[in-house]
Amino acid sequence: MTNSVKFDLHTHHQRCGHAIGTIEDYVKQAIQYDLQYIGISDHSPYFYSDEDHLFPTIAMQKSEFIPYIEEVLRLKKKYEDKIHVLLGVESDFFPKHIDLYRNQYINQPFDYIIGSVHYVSDVNIFKKGRWEGLSSAEQRGVKEEYYSLIEHSAKSGLFQILGHIDAMKGFYPAFSEIQTDVIDNTLKIIGQQDVAIEINTSGSTKDCGGWYPADDILERALFHDVSVTFGSDAHTPERICDDFEQVQTRLKEIGYREWVYFVEKKPVKTSL
Repeated sequence: MTNSVKFDLHTHHQRCGHAIGTIEDYVKQAIQYDLQYIGISDHSPYFYSDEDHLFPTIAMQKSEFIPYIEEVLRLKKKYEDKIHVLLGVESDFFPKHIDLYRNQYINQPFDYIIGSVHYVSDVNIFKKGRWEGLSSAEQRGVKEEYYSLIEHSAKSGLFQILGHIDAMKGFYPAFSEIQTDVIDNTLKIIGQQDVAIEINTSGSTKDCGGWYPADDILERALFHDVSVTFGSDAHTPERICDDFEQVQTRLKEIGYREWVYFVEKKPVKTSL
């Protein structure tokens, strides 16, 4: 295990259509913030679509995927004496398209892939109003489907990190109060699959405030021996490493002693 390292594995840039700045802007900001590792992880294209740019304000176009990889690799070389630039991607998880996505990633030199569930029943998890009019049983069903998808993403073998595993609370804080024991079972499986979950500090930019996931989930994750990592989910360079030290402190209070980052898909443990 290495001594404490400052890193951020979850950042976006202008290709996704809803972030500000170039990749180089993020690298330069990370150097200014004294990071040792900066991970670039923009939203994967909608590979399953016949359109090059299915949702221009959500993810990069398919024709930009290889240029994206090439740009990160060029910057990795350019700044290698100042910072370690890691090549990542935040990949949507669509069970019926998993092999298509796997084939897109398999020959690329990713340091890690973040698997994120953004759609449940074909509806975006951040869609405001999706909870209106649902009975308690229907709400519980949505939550259980969400965690079933996260569970399947952990079992897929495609991802090193699972993104924001309670982000469905983003614009619906009451999500956390929907009672079900499915989360505990999902965490158990994540631990068995040896996949990391991120502490994602972008919840502070949504209605729920705070981080993803909530403290009670982190406590259960520790019980199930789930590895944790850090991602700001920055959509502006200034948000890189947002709340990094506060997260470190909270994890120590919960009982964690280490977290991980990834180089060439291998976890590197570093002390908190």
